[in-house]
Amino acid sequence: MNKIDIRTVEVVQYIQPLREGGSLPAIVKADDDFLYVIKFRGAGQGKKALISELLGGEMARSIGLNVPEIVFMNLDDSFSKTEPDEEIQDLLKFSVGLNLGLHFLTGSITYDPLVSEVDALTASKVVLLDSIISNIDRTAKNTNLLIWNKDLWVIDNGASFYFHHDWSTWENHLTRTFPLIKDHVLLPKATKLQEAAVIIKDQLTEARIKEIISIIPKDWLINDADQMTSSDVRNAYIQFLKSRLSKVDLLIKEAMDAR
Repeated sequence: MNKIDIRTVEVVQYIQPLREGGSLPAIVKADDDFLYVIKFRGAGQGKKALISELLGGEMARSIGLNVPEIVFMNLDDSFSKTEPDEEIQDLLKFSVGLNLGLHFLTGSITYDPLVSEVDALTASKVVLLDSIISNIDRTAKNTNLLIWNKDLWVIDNGASFYFHHDWSTWENHLTRTFPLIKDHVLLPKATKLQEAAVIIKDQLTEARIKEIISIIPKDWLINDADQMTSSDVRNAYIQFLKSRLSKVDLLIKEAMDAR
């Protein structure tokens, strides 16, 4: 399996906000001349949403799902000074520093469960992975999936790992499953969960999990409201994912019962 390499780019142009996203992401241009959807550290869920996006995206890529390239994006303070919209101006001001971007898939369309096609194994991998990472935001109302070049692409994992919004209770989640999988948009098409589990267990080894978690920028792990060190937080993510992967069979049964 290839070593994970996350590039760092500089934002050179703010193009337009994506107001359909609750955290007000935006399309920006970077110094490599590519367009990206940037997720801001200064948005509502802060740096924890960026961590979820990074972990969920690279885990999805590791099991063979299509994910736009993820990059770290440096944003300087000049953008907030020239932005006329006060809401966006504040967002840019609080997002100076390292943010996260996904390569913009020009011409992509939102996955529509009524008309879009997806094969059973791909659907099963998405469903089972979302159960593992506790992704509450892949529903018929908000699929967070794209169709690009006739393929399914996974985006927007920022609502995953919701336990990390309260570190005082994170260990309570080690024994839980994920009942909210019943609302997953791909659940009706996820008829190959056992096959998906074999791939996930094979690819998401403990070494791979640790590698993915190791690339989280230390700055994102530090929060004045939390009483944990960056090392403690990394270890908590590792322990959480190990516990989820150890109960894959329970997660499969839960999903099958919900379907």
